[in-house]
Amino acid sequence: MGSATSDPPASAAPASASPATAPEATAPSGRKPLTDAAETGLKIVVVGGFGVGKTTLVRSVSEIRPLNTEEVMTQAGVGVDETGSVTAKTTTTVAFDFGRISLNDRMVLYLFGAPGQERFWFLWDRLFSGTLGAVVLVDTRRMDDSWYAIDRLEHHRTPFVVAVNRFDDDTARHSLDEIRQALALPDHVPLIDCDARVRTSGKTVLVTLVDHLYQLALAQESAS
Repeated sequence: MGSATSDPPASAAPASASPATAPEATAPSGRKPLTDAAETGLKIVVVGGFGVGKTTLVRSVSEIRPLNTEEVMTQAGVGVDETGSVTAKTTTTVAFDFGRISLNDRMVLYLFGAPGQERFWFLWDRLFSGTLGAVVLVDTRRMDDSWYAIDRLEHHRTPFVVAVNRFDDDTARHSLDEIRQALALPDHVPLIDCDARVRTSGKTVLVTLVDHLYQLALAQESAS
């Protein structure tokens, strides 16, 4: 995919701001420190198929220089990693990506991007440990690649949202209703469009996830 795009800096949200209304965090500078008021850290995992845009999403929203464990793809991966419609991809994540974004003065998200290749799936269960929620990134050209991610999250009972990464060559342009039906997603699981290269779009995905977690917590509290 193309390079990540960052938006201009904006002021931080007040401590009382709700997740859904938190304004833009400062654009990535590589050195942005946490505020003294930061008190809530949430671990979020970004999962999905090979080449779907997980590294790009983490890179585009992170307010610090993200940690990437990308290596150049070689002939050794031919026949092992299914490149499919991502034949132009030249690097691949071999462990995980890590980034950080502050939604407001007190709430910080720690982002972990999981590797997409099947040979690295054994890492996923460890990445899910301590995870509050997850983003499943979907490429409509390779919808089947999403099944394993959804299955593992449901197995761990980890709440998640599904974000459809709309590529420039997404000519089929399946509707969200069609995608929900194809993935057999329950109505309560949020499903939205995004462009992983654009920071505002990536932040919308994360805010949607935090709002979803908040609503689930309220429902659990009401039921108890």
